[in-house]
Amino acid sequence: MKTKKILALCTLMVCVWSFAAVAQEGEETALDRIRWLQGPGTGQLGKMAEVYVPEGYVFADGYDTRVLMEAMQNPTSGNELGFLAARTSEWFLVFEFDEVGYIKDDEKNSLDAEAMLESIIAGNEAGNKVRAERGWAELKIVGWQQVPRYNPTTNNLEWAIQGESDGKPLVNWNTRLLGRQGVMKVTLVTAPEALEETLPYFNDLIAGFTYTEGNRYAEYRQGDKVAKYGLTALVVGGATAVAAKTGLLKYLWKFLAVGVLAAGAFLKKLFGRKKPEKEQA
Repeated sequence: MKTKKILALCTLMVCVWSFAAVAQEGEETALDRIRWLQGPGTGQLGKMAEVYVPEGYVFADGYDTRVLMEAMQNPTSGNELGFLAARTSEWFLVFEFDEVGYIKDDEKNSLDAEAMLESIIAGNEAGNKVRAERGWAELKIVGWQQVPRYNPTTNNLEWAIQGESDGKPLVNWNTRLLGRQGVMKVTLVTAPEALEETLPYFNDLIAGFTYTEGNRYAEYRQGDKVAKYGLTALVVGGATAVAAKTGLLKYLWKFLAVGVLAAGAFLKKLFGRKKPEKEQA
């Protein structure tokens, strides 16, 4: 007898969806096989970076992060390196790394939030057509929750977009941590009404992030690979947003779809299935 489990959650492009577990009764599913690292400890983000996992938090590696994202009906990029969550919370972080080279921050004083939002909205229209083909709910971009801002001391770029799906609000808080070889994408997944309460915890976790020796932004050396785009392109499209210079930003819908947002219901269901007792090897 097949067991159907319905998980209500809110993704970047989907506010509510149903997740059906296809395993036979008594069989272990992919979600049951997640290799959780329980804090306190250090989560390895590939060879590029690491993040401190406090007590009460759990961490999954890149492979298991992709399993989780697929379960949430989020297209995966192949660049996922980690998933970090507090077992008692209703929010989590997803880490992805784009090895695109050193991204110059010479646009730090000329970020045009209005122009970037127009590009994101145009790209989202194309994305909704594809989501409709997959039977996923459409997303409406409402506006900025936080306009893009860059910290030249930490080399962190962050912004947040307000969206709406099935009449329900959602928010995507994005952080980009610049490194010598590329950029670490960190997406905070939380309910809009919980954002302000969640941000202090999120900031503490980001403070526990570090690039490994030789991969820090300040360790750039002449001759290193340099990215073909800057800070603006990070916001509106990521790696292929070199199209920013050719007027093709409106076609970058798929990079929005790769972003991740989900409601706390998923974590409750996930950790309710089986306590994270396994640790990464």
